[in-house]
Amino acid sequence: MATEFEPIRVLGLMSGTSIDGVDAAVLETDGEGAITFGPTSFEPYSKAERAVLRKVMGSWPGPGLEQAAELVLEAHKRAALGKDVHAVGFHGQTLAHDPDGARTHQLGCGATLAKMLGRDVIWDFRTADMTAGGQGAPLAPFYHHALARRAGLTQPVAFLNLGGVANVTWVNPQIARPEAPGALVAFDTGPANALLDDFLSARAGLAFDEDGRLAARGTANQSVLDELSDLTYLAKPAPKSLDRDSFAHVLTRLTGGTLEDGAATLTAITASCVGRAVDLMPVAPTKWFACGGGRHNLTMMAMIEDAIGADIKPVEALGFDGDMLEAQAFAWLAVRVMRGLPTSCPSTTGCTSPVSGGIISRA
Repeated sequence: MATEFEPIRVLGLMSGTSIDGVDAAVLETDGEGAITFGPTSFEPYSKAERAVLRKVMGSWPGPGLEQAAELVLEAHKRAALGKDVHAVGFHGQTLAHDPDGARTHQLGCGATLAKMLGRDVIWDFRTADMTAGGQGAPLAPFYHHALARRAGLTQPVAFLNLGGVANVTWVNPQIARPEAPGALVAFDTGPANALLDDFLSARAGLAFDEDGRLAARGTANQSVLDELSDLTYLAKPAPKSLDRDSFAHVLTRLTGGTLEDGAATLTAITASCVGRAVDLMPVAPTKWFACGGGRHNLTMMAMIEDAIGADIKPVEALGFDGDMLEAQAFAWLAVRVMRGLPTSCPSTTGCTSPVSGGIISRA
């Protein structure tokens, strides 16, 4: 039987702010350098399920969330079926995130899921970090550091996650431990897909801009882009994080105009925010690697490349799965929680000292 210090098979479950479904990824790992990739799967939310979750976005714990909570647990249970693993890393569905108020809300009780699955579940990864003065996000940077070293990279690089919100991790892979000074800088850059998806859903009933085709045919509204320079968030030093709807006010500026122009404007906003992020890095990376659904948006990727003035490729260029990186991260972090190893540090979330976050609920 594996001990907690030997590589074990762990399932990571991730449902992001894009609310498209549950990513499930198996890793065999020790939570450090030993990483063997296992099977992956995706459990999509139905249109009706997405509608239920959209209605409760922005909600804090309280009455009225029972249907959504049951929906989240059942979807994660379905995603976990058939996976032969020792334990499960469960992120839950983020409904609201308020780093300035030291609050975050991920829907889904890990203790209940542990009983449903008959497996130990590691969950509530963010609370301990926030209690220690951190933003509670982003949490994947430690895993990005492990992947950079696994890929044999030697120079500073950036991992850009284009989910609902965009976050970036600057990695110096020459430093062995992720919590060591100089190894990482991480923060949310701005919106990625959330605003664009919400705009297209409201205006045209579309789930997303496939391949960025709509944006490619439109013209960005320059006056809206110019307003970005006045946003306090973009000038704030790292680390910092955002709620899914922190930039939602931008949508009020797009009530007129064509669908294509709106898509082009929102895509350009994502790229512009990423471009501003370079100023907050110790050294501008020469190579960027993108994960998350936004890397499939060819127009978004081209705009980002222009904004950062550097090469950006999907993480598949390193041999990794960009659709499953976040789910894998929570499998890897789950093992670190089991071992009492740090999962965040001052340069990734702003916590006062390295923190090992997470609750372990026994089956």
